[in-house]
Amino acid sequence: MNVKAPAAAGPRFTLLSRLLHWSMAAMVIAQLFIGVTMVASLSYYPLVLAIHRPLGMAILAFAVVRLLNRIMHRPPPFLATMSPIEPYRHVVGIPPLRVVPRATIDRVAMLSAAQRPVVLYGPIHLPGIAPQNISVFAVLRLCHTIFAYLLFLTFTAHMCAVLFHTFVLRDRMIDRMALWPAKAQRPHHDRDSTTATVAPDRDSPAPSASPSP
Repeated sequence: MNVKAPAAAGPRFTLLSRLLHWSMAAMVIAQLFIGVTMVASLSYYPLVLAIHRPLGMAILAFAVVRLLNRIMHRPPPFLATMSPIEPYRHVVGIPPLRVVPRATIDRVAMLSAAQRPVVLYGPIHLPGIAPQNISVFAVLRLCHTIFAYLLFLTFTAHMCAVLFHTFVLRDRMIDRMALWPAKAQRPHHDRDSTTATVAPDRDSPAPSASPSP
């Protein structure tokens, strides 16, 4: 009976890429909950708004760093179980992490168009990037709402894809971006080289020897 050795873990992203990925993932999830709180509870609006703005700028800064890191470090080879569109998705970046920076820039432009100070934190203000016009503000406000819904949809699609690869395909794709040590695959028996033997039945009579001539 031959037993195959455990398969080695596949190639991973660099440590910096994995740290950036999970840091931005935590910030995006926090931003989603903050956005829901801003709409559902107006009593907490000033507090969550004070967190919403600097967090969005932090995600924008991380997105720039991650883009530069992606240019400097090529990702590991794509898995055979990935669909044709998934390699393109990894080249241009994770969809949720592309939507949030655009929403952040739109937010800054929206406040600039409304003649409001773009407060980052305390006395730190950002310069305006859009003309002061109420019509421009209305368009940017609508765009910001659309970006918020796109963030929710793309994040949900991304999570569904990860769960599909993990529990259905079981191709260990999450190990490519994991911070924890990769587990070796369980050894399995080689069915082609295994020969099954049948034990004789003790209750059955032994075969009689044929008489010699």
